[in-house]
Amino acid sequence: MKKLSPKAVIFDMDGVIVDSMPYHFLAWYEALRPYGVRVSCFDVYAKEGERWSQSLKDFLKKEGITPAKKLLSEIFVFRQKIFKKYFKRFIFKDAEPVLRSLKKRGYLLALVTGTPDYEVERILPKKLYRIFDNIVAGNNVKKGKPHPEPYLKAAKMLKVNPDECIVVENAPYGIESAKRAEMYCVAVSTSLPKEFLRGADLVVDKLREITKFINI
Repeated sequence: MKKLSPKAVIFDMDGVIVDSMPYHFLAWYEALRPYGVRVSCFDVYAKEGERWSQSLKDFLKKEGITPAKKLLSEIFVFRQKIFKKYFKRFIFKDAEPVLRSLKKRGYLLALVTGTPDYEVERILPKKLYRIFDNIVAGNNVKKGKPHPEPYLKAAKMLKVNPDECIVVENAPYGIESAKRAEMYCVAVSTSLPKEFLRGADLVVDKLREITKFINI
C-alpha cells in the first residue's frame, strides 16, 4: 500500500504504549466481586478506552444494580487501590523507538486515553510522557470514547485537521472514536483478536509495524 504522510500520529495508551490491560482486568474483577458482579477479561478489554466511570456504571447496570453516587465512589476507590497494588509498569518494547523515530521526523504526537490525567502522569515514564506534544485524558473531555470528542480535541490542540491524523488503537471503542472523528485508524492486536478490530483501516500485530506504512 502507499505510504501515509500525516501531520500527526495519535496514540491510545493502555494496550498500545503500556502493557497494562491484564492489571486493569484484575482491578475491575476484584473490585466488583464483593458486590456480586463478575466481569470477564473480554468484558474489560472490549470497553478499553472508555472513561472508567462509564465502564463502572455499565458493569453495575448489567447486573441490575443501580449505580448510586456513593456506591460508584466506593468501588472506584477500591479499584484504584487494587490497581496500584498490583500494577507493574511494562512499556511495550517497540513503543519508545517508534515514538522517537516519529518525533525525529517531525510528526506531531498526542496521547488520547480514557485514563484520568493524574494516572497517566504516574503510569508513563517521564521520558515518554514528555515526547507527546499533547495529552487528552479521560477527565479532560465531556464525552469519552467511543464518542469522537477525545480525538477531535487532540487534533484541535495540535492545530491539525482530522484528515491529517493517524490514530493507533487497540480496542473497538477507540477505533469507533477515531473513525467518527474522520481519522485514519491503525489497530494493534495486543489485547483482542483481529476479528474485533475490523472497524480500523489497518490492523497490525506489533506496534513497530506501523512504521512500514508511515513515511519515516
